[in-house]
Parts: sequence; C-alpha cells; structure tokens
Amino acid sequence: MSRRIAIVGAGQAGLPLALSLQARGDQVTLVSNRSPDDIRGGRVMSSQCMFGTALAIEHEFGLDGWARECPPVEGIGLTVPHPGQPGAKLIDWAARLDRPAQAVDQRLKMPAWIERFRERGGSFVLQDAGVAELEALAATHDLTVVAAGKGEVTRLFERDTTNSPYEQPQRALALTYVKGMTPRTPYSRVCFNLIPGVGEYFVFPALTTSGACEIMVFEGIPGGPLDCWTDAKTPEQHLATSLRILETFLPWEAERCRHVELSDDNGILAGRFAPTVRRPVGRLPSGAQVFGIADTVVVNDPITGQGSNNATKCFKIVHDAIVAHGDRPFDAAWMQATFDRYWDYAQHVTRWTNMLLAPPPDHILKLLGAAGECPPLAAAIANNFDHPPAYFPWWADAVECDRFIATQMAKLASSADAAPAAQAA
Repeated sequence: MSRRIAIVGAGQAGLPLALSLQARGDQVTLVSNRSPDDIRGGRVMSSQCMFGTALAIEHEFGLDGWARECPPVEGIGLTVPHPGQPGAKLIDWAARLDRPAQAVDQRLKMPAWIERFRERGGSFVLQDAGVAELEALAATHDLTVVAAGKGEVTRLFERDTTNSPYEQPQRALALTYVKGMTPRTPYSRVCFNLIPGVGEYFVFPALTTSGACEIMVFEGIPGGPLDCWTDAKTPEQHLATSLRILETFLPWEAERCRHVELSDDNGILAGRFAPTVRRPVGRLPSGAQVFGIADTVVVNDPITGQGSNNATKCFKIVHDAIVAHGDRPFDAAWMQATFDRYWDYAQHVTRWTNMLLAPPPDHILKLLGAAGECPPLAAAIANNFDHPPAYFPWWADAVECDRFIATQMAKLASSADAAPAAQAA
C-alpha cells in the first residue's frame, strides 16, 4: 500500500529514506532549508568516514555512486605522543580493515541525491520547517519524520537525561580539508592521535568537490590549547592554525603536511555541541505526533567517527519498519518500538563514544599499548569501528579487558607456532 510520508531534513538519514520509500511507490514529501546549489556552494558539513556495513547499506539501495572515485581508507592506526620525550611516540600501531572505509564530501552526495529525488517526481519543499510547518505536514501525511539534527524542531523531542551525561560540549571541533598531504604507507588509514589532557587529531583520505583530499579532524578539550579556532577568521588562518597544532604536538603529522593547501575556501568548519540522546516521539501543539530519527534523537561527538554510520544504519531500520507496517497507523507505539530497535545498536555507540571523551582508565591504556605488540588485538580494535557493540563488555570492564587481551595474545602465539610447522611441512 502506498503511504504519504513527509521527511524533514535532507541529510545522511533523511535523503536515503526519501529515495528508498519513493522507489517502492510511497508519496514522499522532502523538506530542506537548503537547495542542491546551496549545499554545493556551502561549507563542508562533516567528516563522514563510513565503514563497511554502512557502505553495504548504501550499495543495497543504489546510493553508492562514488565508490570508484573515492580513495579507500584501508586501515586504522593509533598514536599517543610520549609525555616525557617531545617528538617521540609512547604508542604507535596500525591494522588493516577487513572491508575498506570511505569518506565522500556531503557537498557531493546530498545535491546528487536531492536531484535524483526530484527527477523521479518527488515533492521537494525548500523552506525552514518549524512547528507550524510540521503541523501542516502531519495533517496531510500518514507519517512525518524529522531527520534534522539542528534547529527549532529538535526541541520537540524530550532530552533523555539518563543517556545524556553531558550538558555541555566536550570538545572544540574543527575540520580542515586539504590537498597535497603525503600519503600513509604501506596502506591508507585513519591516523588517530590521542594527546592526553589536550585532545585528539585524526586524518584520513576522502573525496571532495575538487577531487581526492585528506580530512583533518581536530578535537580539543574545552579551554585547552586545541580550543583555539575563534581567532581564525579566514580560510588561510584556519589552515595556519591547523598546521601550528600539528607542529606543536604531532611533528610526525606535521611532516606529512609540508605541501598542503586547502581543498577549497569552504573546506573548513569549526564549532561545538553537546552529545545528546532524545526521546523519539515529538508532540505538536495540536496533539499530532512526529517521529525523530538519526541525529535528531541520537547525536554523538565525532571522536569515534560514527555519525554517518549511525545515520545510515538508522535509515535502514526505519525503512524496514515502515515497509513491514503495511497500512496500519504510525502511532506513538510504533515510533517508540522502531527507535528501540535502533537504540539496541546505538546505545553501544553512544556509550563507547562518551567513554572516549573521558580520560582513559588504566585498562584501556593497557589495551591500547598491548595492541602495539599484538596484531590480532590491533585488528580487533580497528575493525570494531564498523560495529561498536563488539567492543563490549571488554572496553568497559577491566577483568573482561584482561581476558580479551589474553585471548588475542593466544591467537598471536598460535599463529607464530604454526608458521615454523608450515615451513617444515
């Protein structure tokens, strides 16, 4: 049965949902406050490194139009500077991903997806959607979905205090898209640098409007030396601040950047927000209900690179729930049950991300250090970025962490014992 569905927000969750429901025959209204040209000509919006499962979902729905152009992210590495030896590394390891990741600038994806939706005859409404607009949509559609992570409409969704431990931003954030960086060898990777007491820096290859690039992501503890972006008034000053941070704290990363330049003047961003979980059912003054998904209801700090992955996985769950629901009404019970299926997954992402925002406990320092001596352990840490629930219980529990380290060390010993036997045979 064809349903009338309104989607407010044309991002990594709202657009795939609009396209997939449109393709099955639903009458979809898509509302956005930005046109394709606005997005193409605007600033970068995120870092959006997507791992294997999220990429497979895009492929399933025919949304992966940049797979051949986008440089692959083939691994993940972790470096911790030595606190007592400037320029030296306390921890330094890397591991390959089982399935490559990729990052496509949303200024490429979102306009192309909107145009595809419109070419297929979809109703695209260019406006800011506030409460009055939601009332009109709810009155004329079977379901109104809010997939906008910002703005007035998010206040319709009650903050979940139990799962939102932070009321203030935990990091000062900045993005810098650059060209000309020396590639990592022997394989490309997310290079994650953890600077104790200061913040984090990670960088990885991507595809932007001008071609291949690297995305530099800075996460500064508020009030610290990486909380320094307010004085960067121009793109050139933003790049200079980025390079100064690397020269000060991460000389091995600065070395890769001797010949970098901005991908474009809009390839920069700075800001901050508080990680927040909200209730999924929004109630309008009329009594009508709207359904919040993705960043509207679960927004995490980007320190773990899960934003676009979460949005894509959320879209798939919501799409499948709509299809399975048939012609029954989309009431509050359905909205809550659909969110609960997503939260079964997303709660682990939120927990892991929030833990990384706090100073690492001793068992995590032990874990990260041991990974440098144990490739199977490093590979497990790297590949669980694709499925963060697999970090538990051992990421949170010291006893389980010791057990997990021992298991991976045993794998290493077993493979070492097997190699001479294979050579003898």
